[in-house]
Amino acid sequence: MAVRRVVPNVRSEAAQESREFYGLLGFEEVMNHGWIMTLASPSSPTAQISFMASDESAPVTPDVSVEVDDVDAAYTTMRESGAEIVHPLRDEEWGVRRFFVRDPNGRVVNVLEHR
Repeated sequence: MAVRRVVPNVRSEAAQESREFYGLLGFEEVMNHGWIMTLASPSSPTAQISFMASDESAPVTPDVSVEVDDVDAAYTTMRESGAEIVHPLRDEEWGVRRFFVRDPNGRVVNVLEHR
């Protein structure tokens, strides 16, 4: 299993203001579902940051997202390790397969693969 990118998820009620602020640093909007907006660097597209008020399709809002090339293998590894699965593995209607797991610091990690 390989990591493709890591994206911090910032809880925010100020998406427009965040888009403008990070735009000053060169970020551009690459995704906006209303409840989550992701900005990326045009010159380095895996350099991203997401803003969300809450996760509309899960019971908690994750602190960070980790995209992997095999989410099923990551899920199996985490379950076998005894890690706390916060949100089970499932396919989301907006094109990802994902699960949430709690890290040793209590942070919720959204582990996903794009479909």
